[in-house]
Amino acid sequence: MIRTVLLALLTLNITTTLDAQRLKVSQNGRFLVTEDGKPFFWQADTAWELFHRCNRDAVDRYLKKRAEQGFNVIQAVALAELDGLNTPNAYGETPLIDNDPLTPNPKYFEQVDYAIKKAGELGIYIALLPTWGDKVFKNSWGVGPVIFDQENAKAYGKWIGDRYKDYDHVIWIMGGDRNPRENTDDVEVWQQMAEGVVEGVGGNQNALMSFHPQPKKGGGSSTWFQQDKWLDFNMHQTGHCPNQGTYKHISHDYGLKPIKPVLDGEPLYEDHPNCFNAKELGYSVPEDIRRIMYWNVFAGACGQTYGCHDVWQMYNVGAEGINGPLRPWTIALDLPMANQVQHLKNLMLSRPYLGRIPDQSMVVDPQLENNDYVIATRDEKGTYAMVYFPTGKTTVLDLGSLSGNKLKVWWYDPRTGNAYKGENIEKSNNIKILPPTSGKGNDWVLVIDTYKNTFQTPGRF
Repeated sequence: MIRTVLLALLTLNITTTLDAQRLKVSQNGRFLVTEDGKPFFWQADTAWELFHRCNRDAVDRYLKKRAEQGFNVIQAVALAELDGLNTPNAYGETPLIDNDPLTPNPKYFEQVDYAIKKAGELGIYIALLPTWGDKVFKNSWGVGPVIFDQENAKAYGKWIGDRYKDYDHVIWIMGGDRNPRENTDDVEVWQQMAEGVVEGVGGNQNALMSFHPQPKKGGGSSTWFQQDKWLDFNMHQTGHCPNQGTYKHISHDYGLKPIKPVLDGEPLYEDHPNCFNAKELGYSVPEDIRRIMYWNVFAGACGQTYGCHDVWQMYNVGAEGINGPLRPWTIALDLPMANQVQHLKNLMLSRPYLGRIPDQSMVVDPQLENNDYVIATRDEKGTYAMVYFPTGKTTVLDLGSLSGNKLKVWWYDPRTGNAYKGENIEKSNNIKILPPTSGKGNDWVLVIDTYKNTFQTPGRF
């Protein structure tokens, strides 16, 4: 009883300066939109250690740069992964008194408050994980300790939900890189924490929420929580290997009932050892990361998360790095893909967004499940289509689903965000398409508009 009273007294009434609206699920259940119905394309960065390892100057530097690069969501964790309970933050504070979820340390959360408020000032949403998953159960790389059970998970969820209930730019993410184990109460612990957050913020309408899992065949968050009311959209972690058909994960959840938006919340990171094996496989390269992102979105995702291996852990020279970071996070902020991710968002928002569907029937040639896999998406009314060519290979397309007989063609460069006009074509059920260049790293998006439409240049809106 005393602990519960202390928990309530620690809650602060916090307001936000962000001139933004809460996000919600679109009417058709496929996308995220603002409260007035405007499309919101999730372009996130993973900054898991932002609250834990950064002082205020570092927070300012990081968020300012990401805002300039077009990011609109930052994924960060309150009770962080890297010994987040016992290693103090930049101001010498740990998050919980005696590692008890019922007694949060308000001095620690002042830094979380600052970062969330600063993000709001820059027009960025915070996808807030109340805790990393190793605080729910221990596994081979988790530092722990395990501190949550069903009772205190709900109480902590209610506390943190109430603390940030007035921030319209907070999105809630349960999980934290851990999948619930069989024959345990892991599912119930996460459900209780989610229900606590919902209660704290004042109801489901104020708590856009998902779950961040480990890599898993088939479904991600949907495996355990698809029917739960609090799970508004599904999230995958497709992992850190370059040669996997990530689009299959998105397609899996796209076909589930009830319909919910889906996205990849942790793909292959930039500067990450491929499959955690740098010695034999080297590090990730931009073309692999681009391919994964365009695959996912064209398969039906409502956005895409980016990550950098140096940045998520806020690595500095002399610190203990996790899995071989290559450079300080302040330098890594300007790696190529950090500046190229915005081209995907800009492309998708330059055409009618909320009626977009995946349509692989447009690709006539059989596709092997390798890095050449060509993938298509289009407007359900047939006003436009987009086809992604990861390696620029010649491919036969069926354009019969588009309206009108005369079609305008553009080539969109995912590396630069530039678009080039092609020659107009006639609608055909069997047309051979040859991209401008081919080979590894020569990925292109074919944008086809029906002739009567006056859409902007692809990538401009």
